[in-house]
Amino acid sequence: MSGTHSILFVPGDGIGPEVMEEVRRVIDWFARKRNLHVEIEDALIGGACYDAHEVAILDETVEKAKRADVVLLGAVGGPKWRDVPFEQRPEAALLKLRKELDLFANLRPAICFAPMADASSLKRELVEGLDILIVRELTGGIYFGTPRGIEDLGNGEKSAVNTQRYDSREIRRIAQVAFLLARTRRSLVTSVEKRNVMETGILWHEEVTRTHEREYSDVQLEHLLADACAMELVRRPKRFDVILADNLFGDMLSDEAAMLTGSLGMLPSASLGEMDKDGRRAAMYEPVHGSAPDIAGESVANPIASVLGFAMALRYSFNRNEDAALLEQAVNDTLEDGVRTADIWQEGCEKVSTSGMGENIVSRLESNAAAS
Repeated sequence: MSGTHSILFVPGDGIGPEVMEEVRRVIDWFARKRNLHVEIEDALIGGACYDAHEVAILDETVEKAKRADVVLLGAVGGPKWRDVPFEQRPEAALLKLRKELDLFANLRPAICFAPMADASSLKRELVEGLDILIVRELTGGIYFGTPRGIEDLGNGEKSAVNTQRYDSREIRRIAQVAFLLARTRRSLVTSVEKRNVMETGILWHEEVTRTHEREYSDVQLEHLLADACAMELVRRPKRFDVILADNLFGDMLSDEAAMLTGSLGMLPSASLGEMDKDGRRAAMYEPVHGSAPDIAGESVANPIASVLGFAMALRYSFNRNEDAALLEQAVNDTLEDGVRTADIWQEGCEKVSTSGMGENIVSRLESNAAAS
C-alpha cells in the first residue's frame, strides 16, 4: 500500500484512552520523520459508546471501520457496565466488528524481550529469546455457533447451550494464514485441536492436513491436542514457532503464552480479514490486555502493547517492515535502558508514567533513526 493511510481510532474504556494517546505520539513521529501519511478519525466504542448512545457500537462506526485501512483499538469493558443488556455489553462491540469486517485471523505474538526475561514466571533459560506467533480463528467456533442461549426449565432450574461449529472453508483459510506466516519465520506450524473427543477437532485435523499436503508441504506441520500444547507451553515454550488454533483454544493458549513473556501489558494482537484483488484487507490492532478500570486515569498504565500494535499495523497493513522493525527495536532499547511502567518495574529500574514511557520510546526512535 502507498499514499495516505486511513486509521479509525477507537480508544474505548478504562486505560484505553491513556495508552492510545501514546500511540498517537508514535504515529506523529513517523509522520514527521518517516514520511508516513495518515488520516485519523476518532469514534466511540464499548462502554464509552453505551454511555453516549445506549449501544456498544454505532452502525456508522462499523461503516467507518469498513472504509478505514486499519482500526486501532484501546480496550473495552469494565464493572461499570456489568448490568447493561447482554447484547449491548462493551465486548459485544468487538464481536460485531470482527463479524462485520470478517476479521477471521487473529495474530497474537508472544515475544520475550531480553530485558524482560526475569519478569516471566518461568526460568530465564526457558523464555529468553521466545518468539511464538499464535494464529487463532476468530469468527467461527463456539463464540459464534448456534443454537446458543439459556433456557428456563422451571422450578429454579436452567439449561445453557453453546455450539461449537466449523466448516471446511473456515478451517482452510485460517490454516493458509498460518502456513504463509510460517514461511517468513522458522517454517513450523503446530495445529491444535481436541480430535480425541470433538468432531470439530476431527474435521480441523483433516482440513489442516489436506491444506498442508496440497499447498504448503515445504512447511513442517505437527498436530497436538490442546491440553498437550498447554503443557508444552510451560515445559518447552521455545519449541514452538506458529501455533494454529480455533477460536476457543486459541483464546486460552494465547493468554497462557502471553504470560510467559512477563506481562500482558507488553503484547499486541492483530485481527485480519481476507485480502482482496487490490491487496487490501480489513484489519484491527489492539493490545492483549483489558481496560484495567482500577488504574484508569492514574497515568500508570503500560502503553507498550498498544504501541507494538501499531508496529504490527506498519508491517501487515502498510507494508512498512523497516519502520515496524525500527519501532520494535526502540521498545526493546527503552526496556534495555531500564525504563519501566509500574506493572513491569524491577529493582534498579526507572519507574515512569504512561506518558513517560511514550516519551522514552519516541526518544529512542529519534536516536536510533539518527544512528542508522
